[in-house]
Amino acid sequence: MIDSFYGFLLVRKGIKLTFVATFKIPENMFEFSQYLGFLLFLTILTIGFWLMFFLVGFVSYWVGGASWEAYKEKRAKKKQEQSV
Repeated sequence: MIDSFYGFLLVRKGIKLTFVATFKIPENMFEFSQYLGFLLFLTILTIGFWLMFFLVGFVSYWVGGASWEAYKEKRAKKKQEQSV
């Protein structure tokens, strides 16, 4: 006598019970639209990461250059005041 119960196959042999696991491989685990949505999510995440990476480098370069120029202006102004 063979009984199936929640993906397991129960085989009775006399008094002993033997469990044989049966697993069905899903043919369509995801719909195609879900797959495209996941790819879109990964694409946006990747673009956002590289944009953040670029902007952090660009903004730090911009702030460093602006502070360097401000320092040079103050230094030139100080030299001009000392020479006058």
